[in-house]
Amino acid sequence: MQVGTLTVDVCEGGCGGIWFDAFELQHVDDPEEYVGETMLHISKDPKIQVDFTRKRACPRCEGVKLMKHFFSAKRRVEVDECPNCGGYWLDAGELAQIRQEKAEGVPKQGQLGSGLSSAEIRHLYRMKAASRTDV
Repeated sequence: MQVGTLTVDVCEGGCGGIWFDAFELQHVDDPEEYVGETMLHISKDPKIQVDFTRKRACPRCEGVKLMKHFFSAKRRVEVDECPNCGGYWLDAGELAQIRQEKAEGVPKQGQLGSGLSSAEIRHLYRMKAASRTDV
């Protein structure tokens, strides 16, 4: 599916999931990002049952399993991320949940926010943690 300047992989008419390559999700995860609206309405086959307990293989990295973790500190939405390429698999409805969560977290007028997305903060944390192990 072409979404603005991004090309994302969707399971249209199947499970309704979406694959984002590294750094693509941050272009559509905020409710203000109009381009992400089109991905909120991916058709899904109601007969398909997804086993959420099963570990998924990364569609990009052969032999690598995706890791489950919460998208943010609010611990509402659990996503699957590739530890190798940094891509994300979102099950049907998870993008809408992430966008809703971010809409609730927008600072009110006059309040200061960090200005960084949760994905950017995680990336910086991983870089810092990696630099500690290199010493």
